[in-house]
Amino acid sequence: MSHSGIDAVGQLPVDRRIRLPNSRRVSELRWFVAHTKPRREKKLVEYCQRQGLAATLPCYNSAHKYRGKAVVFRKPLFPGYVFLQLESDQKGAVRQNDHVANLLQVFDQETFRDQLEGILLALETDLEVRLAPAIGEGMRVRIKAGPLQGLEGWVEKRYGLTTVLLRLDFINQAAAVKIDADLLTPT
Repeated sequence: MSHSGIDAVGQLPVDRRIRLPNSRRVSELRWFVAHTKPRREKKLVEYCQRQGLAATLPCYNSAHKYRGKAVVFRKPLFPGYVFLQLESDQKGAVRQNDHVANLLQVFDQETFRDQLEGILLALETDLEVRLAPAIGEGMRVRIKAGPLQGLEGWVEKRYGLTTVLLRLDFINQAAAVKIDADLLTPT
């Protein structure tokens, strides 16, 4: 558990089998998605922890090198979103929180729960779990980092989740380059 009270996958330490800290049965709770203000996901989870509300923030490890040292950060898998289990009368307090931009209702509770449990299970393994970019074949994209930063091109082909064959047009001639999908943004 980190100093912020969020464990390895961003799940609050709540015993879901019997009772939540506020003594309400899990079956009485419904899933909601809190759309947070920028970079406020962990602050919202800390607020929920203080209020005894069940909050889930799936996170992954991201390593960066600073002055030759590798530093590992915990980053939200879904930036801008925290998953909450609430009773109807708790929605107002969450909506009025300074960290929340909007509170979204989950209509298919069972499917949402199953998918979230699958994501949390994958995060507990040694698998590399990342948000899959919504970049598909034929899309026009811009390279946002690296030596080709700023260039625009078209996605020719996807190779799994991480690699894209990108066609770049120069002086009416095309060159293709394989590039990490994380370096691309739709235009």
